[in-house]
Amino acid sequence: MDQIISILEGIRPDVDFTIETELVDDGILNSFDVISLVNELNDAFGIEIGMEEMIPENFNSAESVYELVKKLQNE
Repeated sequence: MDQIISILEGIRPDVDFTIETELVDDGILNSFDVISLVNELNDAFGIEIGMEEMIPENFNSAESVYELVKKLQNE
């Protein structure tokens, strides 16, 4: 989880990712931020986030990103 928060902070250092739960829905992360995040996660965790995972629910919080990464690592 710490690594995911670190990646998120690298993209948007002005956001407290430990408390935000509507990152995409509230427009805190824009589409460019999400693409940057996906690329960073793919590289950092050796996963491939596909189009079917590119839904707001997977990126609305650090916790939801963490759950997505765990799921993809276990596949």
